[in-house]
Amino acid sequence: ATTSAIPFMPRLSPVSALRSPGIDFVKAAAGGTGLEPHTDPSLSYECLCSLILVLLQQYTGSVKYDRVYCVRDTKSWLFDFSSDQIRELVPESQAYMDLLAFERKLDQTIMRKRVDIQEALKRPMKQKRKLRLYISNTFNPAKPDADDSDGSIASWELRVEGKLLDDPGKLKRKFSSFFKSLVIELDKDLYGPDNHLVEWHRTPTTQETDGFQVKRPGDVSVRCTLLLMLDYQPPQFKLDPRLARLLGIHTQTRSCIIQALWQYVKTNKLQDSHDKEYINCDKYFQQIFDCPRLKFSEIPQRLTNLLLPPDPIVINHVISVDPNDQKKTACYDIDVEVEDPLKSQMSSFLLSTANQQEIASLDNKIHETIESINQLKIQRDFMLSFSRDPKGYIQDWLKSQSRDLKMMTDVVGNPEEERRAAFYHEPWSQEAVSRYFYCKIQQRRQELEQALAVRNT
Repeated sequence: ATTSAIPFMPRLSPVSALRSPGIDFVKAAAGGTGLEPHTDPSLSYECLCSLILVLLQQYTGSVKYDRVYCVRDTKSWLFDFSSDQIRELVPESQAYMDLLAFERKLDQTIMRKRVDIQEALKRPMKQKRKLRLYISNTFNPAKPDADDSDGSIASWELRVEGKLLDDPGKLKRKFSSFFKSLVIELDKDLYGPDNHLVEWHRTPTTQETDGFQVKRPGDVSVRCTLLLMLDYQPPQFKLDPRLARLLGIHTQTRSCIIQALWQYVKTNKLQDSHDKEYINCDKYFQQIFDCPRLKFSEIPQRLTNLLLPPDPIVINHVISVDPNDQKKTACYDIDVEVEDPLKSQMSSFLLSTANQQEIASLDNKIHETIESINQLKIQRDFMLSFSRDPKGYIQDWLKSQSRDLKMMTDVVGNPEEERRAAFYHEPWSQEAVSRYFYCKIQQRRQELEQALAVRNT
């Protein structure tokens, strides 16, 4: 700590500061007789920590405090440094203070919105879209003069493809990513019981494709049935018919089903008035859960037997070998759920750090400017005070230096007063001498008692 910083620190007795409610300990540690309380930027971080450390060791009687850290909020210190006197000298600073207050409100709003976005991202954000399904087939008649076995036998080829309508995403989803399984059931009479099913099921190592292709021998039209099982994320379930009629829900996620059950309980006041944990079943609940009374926490377990796999999408199609039907394509629109594009934008907003460095550099520049303004103000006030009363100001400065030096060097008492004879003629001296002799007598008595006890043993 430099001595030039000491005179401008506000003087506040450390003991009174510790005992006074509502006084910040950091402000009390920076004591001195100065111009502005706790606003001297020349008081360095190290000096402030040293003063706090001295106070902790002196007034708690403990040396366990060997290190002190101060956390400084740049914007809070900007408010503290910009005092009323500075605003009087620089009227334009009021506009800055207004902007700073507005910035704080804006920061609070942004922080609140970030928390809202984080909560929203925890919930699934889905959007209903149309998946257009294209089913077509081609027929290859037999060629008697063909060399290979494939050309000599008539065959047909079935294609199942699809795409999202008006897909705004840059990365197009593969067609197979929308389904958990696909089963094509051909005519059992034509292809036998062992070869009439074509199945595809998703596995963890499945490679996504843009469509499916099935090729079989044959020269007659074939009726087939396509069973498509959508891949719901999160998983959805088909409700038991009784439960579906009660809640008005056919297929939904487990959490939505439980929420609908709770809404039904609240609407019909089925919760027990004495024991809120239990539900008194009405006649519909008794038919479904087969009990007159149950805990609401038991419902998820009881729902296991009432939830079934969702129904597949069933499409009946005729594979035609007629040359006139080769260019015909059957189209079907299926409702699918896709990730809301807003979710990726929200995630990128939370992870974005593009402007943080620029904001931090601007904050540092503002802080440096405010500190320079306060330095100039301190120098101005120093010159004004010195010009008004040079002698008195120097005396106050020396007194402040003496007090601060004594505090930082842990000097007890006042050596300057103690070396004068008048100091020992004060009213307290008689009592002090009595107390001193009393303590000495007690100390000597304890020593004698200990010596006698040792001899007796």
